[in-house]
Amino acid sequence: MSVMGRYSVPIKAFLLICCLAAVTTEAEYVKYRDAKQPMGARVRDLMRRMTLAEKIGQMTQIERSVATPDVMKNYFIGSVLSGGGSVPAPKASPETWVNAVNEIQKAALSTRLGIPMIYGIDAVHGHNNVYNATIFPHNVGLGVTRDPVLLKKIGDATALEVRATGIPYAFAPCIAVCRDPRWGRCYESYSEDHRIVRMLTEIIPGLQGDLPANSPKGVPFVAGKNKVAACAKHFVGDGGTTKGINENNTVIDYNGLLSIHMPAYLDAIRKGVATVMVSYSSWNGKKMHANGDLVTGFLKNKLKFKGFVISDWEGIDRITSPPHANYSYSVQAGVGAGIDMVMVPYKVTEFLDDLTKQVQNNVIPMSRIDDAVKRILRVKFVMGLFDNPLADNSLANQVGSPEHRELAREAVRKSLVLLKNGKSSGKPLIPLPKKAQKILVAGSHADNLGNQCGGWTIAWQGLNGNDLTTGTTILNAVKSTVHPDTQVVYNENPDANFVKSNNFAYAIVVVGEPPYAETFGDSLNLTIPEPGPSTIRNVCGSVKCVVVVISGRPVVIEPYVSNIDALVAAWLPGTEGQGVADLLFGDYGFTGKLARTWFRSVDQLPMNVGDPHYDPLYPFGFGLTTKGTKESDPTYS
Repeated sequence: MSVMGRYSVPIKAFLLICCLAAVTTEAEYVKYRDAKQPMGARVRDLMRRMTLAEKIGQMTQIERSVATPDVMKNYFIGSVLSGGGSVPAPKASPETWVNAVNEIQKAALSTRLGIPMIYGIDAVHGHNNVYNATIFPHNVGLGVTRDPVLLKKIGDATALEVRATGIPYAFAPCIAVCRDPRWGRCYESYSEDHRIVRMLTEIIPGLQGDLPANSPKGVPFVAGKNKVAACAKHFVGDGGTTKGINENNTVIDYNGLLSIHMPAYLDAIRKGVATVMVSYSSWNGKKMHANGDLVTGFLKNKLKFKGFVISDWEGIDRITSPPHANYSYSVQAGVGAGIDMVMVPYKVTEFLDDLTKQVQNNVIPMSRIDDAVKRILRVKFVMGLFDNPLADNSLANQVGSPEHRELAREAVRKSLVLLKNGKSSGKPLIPLPKKAQKILVAGSHADNLGNQCGGWTIAWQGLNGNDLTTGTTILNAVKSTVHPDTQVVYNENPDANFVKSNNFAYAIVVVGEPPYAETFGDSLNLTIPEPGPSTIRNVCGSVKCVVVVISGRPVVIEPYVSNIDALVAAWLPGTEGQGVADLLFGDYGFTGKLARTWFRSVDQLPMNVGDPHYDPLYPFGFGLTTKGTKESDPTYS
């Protein structure tokens, strides 16, 4: 027997083992998991491996309260969200958030293909669901600043705080152009003028990072672990509804839609925005969630938007009236119109079953499903979710950091508008003297952080009082600004006798609207609720007073103006009330100019700058200025 013969069997076995090892190694290399591969190749490789159930799972976004490990695994869920006020625990720490998000993510990663879910949250004025986070002024105030550099910094700070809690996706910014302050979401809009809204889309590169040079048009971009995917919303015309009724009908011709409500979307897409959320509203009677001409024809095809389109909360349900009356029709109309991800958010199997059936029966073509999934995966790959799916606690100290609070305080200073300063032009009341024997601070909003922050703060509708989160009320800001010898008396709603008998040097009255969000804020009268007007009358009838209005929009103020010495529009300033005192006492000067028209009476509405019947109390662009001592002092530069 030859030597070869003796060893042939073991050699063959050895070669076979080598071949098998090679095959196994080959099988272990999965292209879509390789970060060195181009994004398009990764998307294509993953999609060719996916079943219909896995694809439809990617198109599904559910609320965290129903995102159990079994639901995530069994249905291949692609996205989870926190609704307004939906938190893992009351006053949850960043670490608690990270653990909660990671638990859901681990379930997604345990599926056959291990596609990470993307977790989204409404961070619309800072990371506003989270205890101790920096709450920035709402957009209505930021519009006053007309300061894109500031907005970019706010986007950057918000992204860090959102990422600190393990979340990579923010449903912001709202780029609505609010044309009627009776709308309950008007405070989520920067301005009635689309030019200001366009300018302030600079928050998007703050949230997502700067788009690299030579990026192809419309391709989404997120610059890694300290940035979040942004969401331009609500496409399109949400701020133009009749009488400002939320989710209602925007009646305007095509040119009007394109010239007022659409322009900021061009800027958002040019800046690489990752997602666009569709509006509940209709355009000339057609629901936007079912408007394929605008969602697919215009946004995707004409504007070349390559990110994903997401519905609003139960947005497809509301295609029918009443909502959810014919859900299978809603699924067909919404997905057919070009919606890629559906914010279900609770009835997960109903959505999955209906969509699956419609694809199997060729009601919705497979090409539409593939378009949706490709867009969703593109965003997940570009933001690095596949390569870094789990969060850690390394950014925990960013939440409510001193730097972010200082930035918010600057934003407050730049967002206030001085509407009146002295009963005669030669005798201004502001800046107020820091040194006085005794001063009065009054009003329902003077010592109320919840009122100061407005809706979308800790809870969806916002909260009343001072226990909701960490911040500085206007009363405390006043106390820390005046001279130590100045006695500050606080009386929320004093009667006239109290004011007269106390010999105050002057009074600061802080009144306004209670917190609200969405439809709960729709108002046909736009009045300051009692006891606000009584407080103004009782105080300003007896002593020199400055009235600070805390509101999400212009409100009826003309009846009181003649009795008021100075009037300040402070909008919804957020947690950093010190910014208000910075201006009242002259450390910094007032610079803000109205980004909304201040009407005389609601009978004039809608009334926007440029309208033929324009007769405002204070016109768009109005704002008195003062000089600040700290600004001219080189030690503060």
